Amino acid sequence: MKSQTLKDSIGWGFLLWFIGYVLGIVLFMVVPPTMIGWILSPFATLFTLWVLLRKIKSKHFSYYVMLGVVWTIIAVVCDYVFLVTLFKSTNYYKLDVYIYYAIMFLLPLLVGLGKAKRQM
Repeated sequence: MKSQTLKDSIGWGFLLWFIGYVLGIVLFMVVPPTMIGWILSPFATLFTLWVLLRKIKSKHFSYYVMLGVVWTIIAVVCDYVFLVTLFKSTNYYKLDVYIYYAIMFLLPLLVGLGKAKRQM
C-alpha cells in the first residue's frame, strides 16, 4: 500500500475517530451521556467532510469506497475496544452510534461520487 493511501485510510480514519473520542470524554463531564453523540455528530460530520474535500486528493470513486470501509472498521473496532471494553459500557450502541457508523461509510462514497463525476 502506498504511503499516501495509508495516511488517507489509517491515518485520517484513526484521527477522525480519536478526535471524537477525546471530545466525547470531555463532554461526558458536562452533558448527559445520552446526548454526547447527538452533540458531537454535526461537528464530526463537518470535520470529516472538510477532510474529504480538502485533504483527500484522489478522483477515483473506488478510493473513496476503500476509505469508507476502512474508516468504518476503525470506528467500530476502536469504539468496541476503547469505549465498550475499557469503560465497560453495556449500553453504548444506540441510534446515534449507528448513524455515526453510517456517516463514516457513506460520506466518503458521496464525496467520491461527486469528485468522480467532475472528472467525466
